[in-house]
Amino acid sequence: MTKAIKKLLAGMREAPTGTKFSDAVKVATYFFGEQRINSSHHIFKTPWPGDPRINLQEGETGKAKVYQIRQLILAIDKLAEIKVAPVKAGKGDKDA
Repeated sequence: MTKAIKKLLAGMREAPTGTKFSDAVKVATYFFGEQRINSSHHIFKTPWPGDPRINLQEGETGKAKVYQIRQLILAIDKLAEIKVAPVKAGKGDKDA
């Protein structure tokens, strides 16, 4: 995991209410690959069927919706629990 992703994820865990939507998308893309966009919904595939699903929407202030950040964190934790390697997708990721 890159330092940038670690830092974003730590910030999301500490203060999910302050997470910028763009940061949430970066983290979700790193762990779950490219998104599929349906209207305002940014949907990410998970390696398991069912919940927790990854669906992100931008709130009015440019921040991600808090309950969706919590769902994203649960999904990342589940990914670590089943020991599946992250997809590491994204053109802007730089290993540091």
